[in-house]
Amino acid sequence: MWTYHPALLARPVPRYTSYPTAAEFHDAVGPEDMALALDQVGVDDAVSLYVHIPYCHEICWYCGCNTGAANRAARLNAYLERLREEIDLVAARLGTRGRVGRIAFGGGSPNAIAPAAFARLVEQLVQRFRCDDVVLSVEIDPRGFGADWAAALSDAGVSRASLGVQTFDPAVQAAIGRVQPHAEIQRTTDLLRHAGVSSINFDLMYGLPGQDAATLERTLADTLALAPERLAVFGYAHVPHLIPRQRRIDATALPDAPERFAQAALAHAVLTDGGYRAVGFDHFAKPTDALAQAGEAGTLRRNFQGFTEDPAEILIALGASAISEFPDRLLQNEKNTGRYHLALDHRGFATARGVRRTPEDRIRGRAIEALLTCGRADLCSVPNLSTVRDQLAPFEAVGLIEWTDTQLALTEGALPYARGIAATLDTYRDQAPNRFSNAV
Repeated sequence: MWTYHPALLARPVPRYTSYPTAAEFHDAVGPEDMALALDQVGVDDAVSLYVHIPYCHEICWYCGCNTGAANRAARLNAYLERLREEIDLVAARLGTRGRVGRIAFGGGSPNAIAPAAFARLVEQLVQRFRCDDVVLSVEIDPRGFGADWAAALSDAGVSRASLGVQTFDPAVQAAIGRVQPHAEIQRTTDLLRHAGVSSINFDLMYGLPGQDAATLERTLADTLALAPERLAVFGYAHVPHLIPRQRRIDATALPDAPERFAQAALAHAVLTDGGYRAVGFDHFAKPTDALAQAGEAGTLRRNFQGFTEDPAEILIALGASAISEFPDRLLQNEKNTGRYHLALDHRGFATARGVRRTPEDRIRGRAIEALLTCGRADLCSVPNLSTVRDQLAPFEAVGLIEWTDTQLALTEGALPYARGIAATLDTYRDQAPNRFSNAV
C-alpha cells in the first residue's frame, strides 16, 4: 500500500516527457535549428520517426492533444499532401545519414484518415529514409476502426498499436464525451490480433468525472480479460483554462485528491496482482513484452511518447505541432494546421518553437529521466546539489527517498511521488506554475 502525503502531492508538476518541458519552449528557435540539427545526424546514428495526424472523427472533451474534427475531406487531403512534402524535405536534408529503427503514428487519431492514405505514407517513409527492419506503431481510436484498417496495418507490417480506451463504464464515457461500447473495443482488439499486431496497449484513466473505486475496478477487470500486452494508466488532468473543450466536463463530479490517490493505488495493485509489471510510475506491461524487459534491464527510456524501450536519442517528428528531439535541442512545428501549411510554403521547415538545451539542461534531464525510469540517479554533476537536497528533505523525512553519497534512490512506496521528486531538479518550475496537473 502507498501512504498518502497530501502536502507532497499538492504542487502541480510536469510529466517530464522532455527536459526542459514544452512549457519552456520559445519562438527564438526556428527552421534554421531544424536544418542544423539534421545536418549533425551521424551516418549510423539511431533515429526514430514520429508522424502526427491532428484529426479525429469525434473530439473527446478531456483530450489535451492538438486535434480537430475530421469532417472535411478536402482539409484532410490538403494536410496529407503538405505532410508528404515535409517528409520529402526532411529526408532530402538528411540524405543517407541515420538509421531509422522505429516509426510511430500518433494524433489525434491516425485512423481518421483513409487506410489507403496511411499505406501511402508508410511506403513514402520507408522509401525516403534509411530504414533497418523498422518497428511500426500506430495509435488507434476504436470508434471507426474496421476490417479495412486492420488489413492496412497487416500489409504495412505494424506490430504495435495503442488504443484509447480510458474507461469501460458507460456513464463515465458519457461524462467525458467518449462513448464506445465494450463490444467495440473487443472487436478492435480482435481485429488487431488477427492483423498480426503482437503488442497492444490500452490507455486508461483514473480521476474521471463520476468515477469511483468500483467503476475503476470493473474497467480494470474488463481490461485484464482482453489481456493487452501494455497499459498506460493516466490521471485525468483537468485544466480548462488551457484546454477549452474540458469546460464541458462537470468539475463538481471529479474525484477529490484523496480519491484520485486511492484510484491510482488501486490500479497499481490490481494490475500487478494480475501479472503485469509496473514500468515507471504509470505504465504496465506483461513480463514477456519488450517494455517490461527494458525496465528489468535498466534500459528504459522516457520521451514524448511516454516510457519506451526505444534507445534512439534522435526523434524526428513530422506534422503540425509535432516535437522533434535532438541531443542539444527540442523543436516543435507550427501547432495550427493553417500556419503549418504557410511555414512549409515560405520558410522551408515548419519549426516554430523550441529550446536549445544547455549543458546543464542535459545533465538535469538525464538525472530526471534516470529517476523516472530506473528509480535512482547519481546527482554528482548536478549544480547546486545542496539546494536539491534541501528541497528533497520532506520526501526523505517520510522515507520516500534514500541517499548514498550523491546517489539518490526512490524507495518502494515512492512511485506516486516520482514526478514531484524529479521536479526538485527542475530549475524552470517557478516560471510556469499553472501549466500542469497534480502529480497523482
